[in-house]
Amino acid sequence: MKSQVVNLMPYLLLAISAVLVGWGALGLLEYFIPAVVLGLQNEKFPAGLQFLHFFSIFVTGAIFIAGYFKRWRHTPFATIVMYAVLATLCFVETVDFEAFGGGPTRFIPMAIEYVVYLLFSAYLLSSSAMRHHFFQGSKMA
Repeated sequence: MKSQVVNLMPYLLLAISAVLVGWGALGLLEYFIPAVVLGLQNEKFPAGLQFLHFFSIFVTGAIFIAGYFKRWRHTPFATIVMYAVLATLCFVETVDFEAFGGGPTRFIPMAIEYVVYLLFSAYLLSSSAMRHHFFQGSKMA
C-alpha cells in the first residue's frame, strides 16, 4: 500500500501543480481585467500583494510541470524555492492582512499549508523516484 501511494506522488504533484497554474492564471486574469469577477481577489490585500500572490501560485505550478516533463534537474530545488515564496506570502497575508478570516484560528490553515510544503519538499529531495526522474534521466543542465 505504501509503495502505491509513493508511486502516485509524482502524479499528485503534477495534478496539484496544474491546479496551481489554473488558479494563478484565473487570479491574474481577474487582477488585470476587473470586469472579470471570479471572486478570487481578497479585498484586504493591497494590489501589489494580490499580483504577487497569483503570479507566485502560477509560477510554482508552471515550474514543476515544465521541469517534470523536460526532466530539468533543478526542478526539485526551484519548486522548493517557490514553496518558500508561497509560505512567505502566506505569512504576510495571514499576519498583516488577516487571511483565513482573522482571529487566532487563522494560523491553523497557515500551519497546514506549511506542513504540506515541508512534506512535498522532503519528497522531492528524498524520493528515489524523483532522484531517478530528475537526475539520472536529466536532459538539461
